[in-house]
Amino acid sequence: MSKVGGKRKDYLNWDEYFMSLAKLTAGRSKDPNTQVGACIVSSDNRVLSCGYNGAPNNFPDSKFPWEREGNPLETKYMFVCHAEANAIDNFRGYKKEFEGARIYVDLFPCNECAKKIIQSGIKEVIYLSDKYKDTDGTIASKLMFDTCGVKYRCLDTSKNKDLRISLKPDVTVSYID
Repeated sequence: MSKVGGKRKDYLNWDEYFMSLAKLTAGRSKDPNTQVGACIVSSDNRVLSCGYNGAPNNFPDSKFPWEREGNPLETKYMFVCHAEANAIDNFRGYKKEFEGARIYVDLFPCNECAKKIIQSGIKEVIYLSDKYKDTDGTIASKLMFDTCGVKYRCLDTSKNKDLRISLKPDVTVSYID
């Protein structure tokens, strides 16, 4: 039997790994104010899909209104696709694979995304921020999740790990505690 030990101790656990993928995916968002990413993972820890908040497919970014205030038709809110919805819609496999899956997302899902999450069969939401917790949309999301048996939890960030990735060849990933 081989000797056990000597392995790295600072490796990412599954939650940290998948949330890191969600955060990395958020980097694709062109929204100047809020970048959100989502990563859907099967019950056996396989990445099924990722998504970020942005314009619908074939809607040119140059024509997309990124404003937060003003006439509703001149703001992003009427047009933006949320990260969770994009992750669900981007999946090209059989939706049955979502049954029992988890979704990792920067921001607690709005009520519209909560409906899509429930309908898809995802059974757990892991999030980083619940900054809109007192809004009707988030309260509705939690009510729907509670009623439909979808668990949700904030990722434990007590270890305060920072992950730095370099796209330079021969540079390793570094962790800053």
